[in-house]
Amino acid sequence: MKHILFNDKKIDSFLFMELSDLAKTLSKMADLEVEYGYRSYYDPVHKKILLSHFWDNRTNEERVYGLKSEVFLRAVGNMNNSNRKEMNQFLKRAAKTSLPSFAKQLFVLGEDLRLEEIIKRQRPGTKKAFAVRRAVYQRDFESQFKVNIVKSVHTDALFNLMYGLLTAQSFVEEVPAINESIDRAMPFIQNELTKFFETKSTKDVSKVCLSLIEVLEEILEGDMLNTYFLLPELNYEAGENSLTFEDLKRKDKLTNCDVLEEEKDGDEDIHEQKMPMWHRETSETTKSFLQFDLEQGSQTDMLGEGVREGDSGDQAMGIVQGSAQKSTQNDYSEMEALESKQELKEGGKDNEYGKENKFAFSIFLTPEPLTAVHLSNYESNKTIVAPYQKKLKQMIQKTLEHKKIMPRNDLHFGRLNKKLIRLFTDENPRLFYKKQEPSTEIDAAFSLLVDCSASMFDKMEQTKLGITLFHEALKSVFVPHTIVGFWEDTNEATETKQPNYFKTVVDFNSSLKRKIGPEIMQLEPEEDNRDGYAIRHMTENLLKRSEKQKFLLVFSDGEPAAMGYEQNGIVDTHEAVLEARKHGIEVINVFLANGEIDEAQQKTIQNIYGKYSILVPVIEELPDVLFPLLKKLLHKSI
Repeated sequence: MKHILFNDKKIDSFLFMELSDLAKTLSKMADLEVEYGYRSYYDPVHKKILLSHFWDNRTNEERVYGLKSEVFLRAVGNMNNSNRKEMNQFLKRAAKTSLPSFAKQLFVLGEDLRLEEIIKRQRPGTKKAFAVRRAVYQRDFESQFKVNIVKSVHTDALFNLMYGLLTAQSFVEEVPAINESIDRAMPFIQNELTKFFETKSTKDVSKVCLSLIEVLEEILEGDMLNTYFLLPELNYEAGENSLTFEDLKRKDKLTNCDVLEEEKDGDEDIHEQKMPMWHRETSETTKSFLQFDLEQGSQTDMLGEGVREGDSGDQAMGIVQGSAQKSTQNDYSEMEALESKQELKEGGKDNEYGKENKFAFSIFLTPEPLTAVHLSNYESNKTIVAPYQKKLKQMIQKTLEHKKIMPRNDLHFGRLNKKLIRLFTDENPRLFYKKQEPSTEIDAAFSLLVDCSASMFDKMEQTKLGITLFHEALKSVFVPHTIVGFWEDTNEATETKQPNYFKTVVDFNSSLKRKIGPEIMQLEPEEDNRDGYAIRHMTENLLKRSEKQKFLLVFSDGEPAAMGYEQNGIVDTHEAVLEARKHGIEVINVFLANGEIDEAQQKTIQNIYGKYSILVPVIEELPDVLFPLLKKLLHKSI
């Protein structure tokens, strides 16, 4: 297990989740993704908002407001008020200029300023965020301007100056000199820049930019070196419903596009020919016989020459086709269709285990044969936890005994007593009674999910001791439970296939058997951990249980970390916990540490699990910490 790092800085998971929720709320898109990137932009192709690392090295207030301003610009501005068709056209025009980077960055600057004013009018509460954004960028561009002047990077210096002119900050009250050619054109540049304040649409911004670039191409010696704003080369119309019938038509040509010299009259000889399973136009072999594309052949007069005359059998054939039913003979519905070879993605159907886990798949392992070492180690653990287990068992039994309801006599209603003489002797006779009710039992099921990531190497032995306490205590009071270790195989994981292992050392069916338990000793530290995926699996299994109370305890030592999971793993795990709790499952985290737990770790765990988290700074004290937790949960289930 490893921390989530960006540029050697740990991500603020709570802020990230807050920004993600804000983006989804503003855009009204539940599947919108938020990620950190080099620069901020909206990707309509993948429905994703990128937030800039520019804000990493800022004060807490500047970082929070700066990132929120980017969410406002992308989730409200670009999504609702930017014309993507115009953005595509501008990209094509900018690519033909000698200053493509300058043109694109100027366009983003002008468009962001236009969108900023729209957003502030619609949502006055965003003014503070944009004020902070301008102040930080102004300070940064002022510093960059001085550096670029010293280094004679005049194109970048001009862009820095243009930002100052557009935001009307103090350092450009007197326009500083850059070089002779730029200084001569400065009146024109300033006049054109004022037109940005009059833009009403993306098209207007594009016109102002292209007008400036047309002149600057003759003045500037080269394009920009730095990237302050980013307009990536994307198909910005992809997010819209721009697919037409023409898009569905065939675009590639036939292999040979010749025409038969003679027209067909219907009396031609028919030559039988075996249909091969593949031909030169098929990229790969296939066993799907009679499956091919019309990639080659000659054009004839059979198509496109007129409408076919009707036939008397047409309607009859239509009736036959309309009444077709499934054959009762050989059923080939289960036969595997081997089409063009494609890599099978093992991810859960319809992302049922979370969109961050669409390429993850499960591999379930069963306990291996026990060895003498396993048995010996488990007996040692049993001896250590025996005092806790006995004390807990006695306490539960006493509680159950107290809850037993004794028979009650002399009631005004209930079962009629055989002693009816009081009907004549008493003025207000009590002739009824209630039978003794059966003793209350614990109606609960427990799932213990154990993080088997590599970072557990120095905590696994004590963790197994704590799990032994749970197992023996639950077994003694006849509470069914399961214990599962989970990890992801780093060596086998790729971007499209991520094997996740679940090793069930104790299952529900055998959890109460006397000899079950030493299998816990087979849990060992392995590789990475995909917590959200594992929690969803355990939730699915718990929901199949009939017990009234369901508990899921997650033993871990930090944040989730796996292939492609570093950035959104915390959010995905948090969502998995919320989903489980919505189904009535109580999810509790037991955070294991080997030393003092810093504030950042505490905050991260609390962001994921809320107040239902037990922090164990000294792993040797785990049994002492788990005993009151188990006591409280069992009391709740009685």
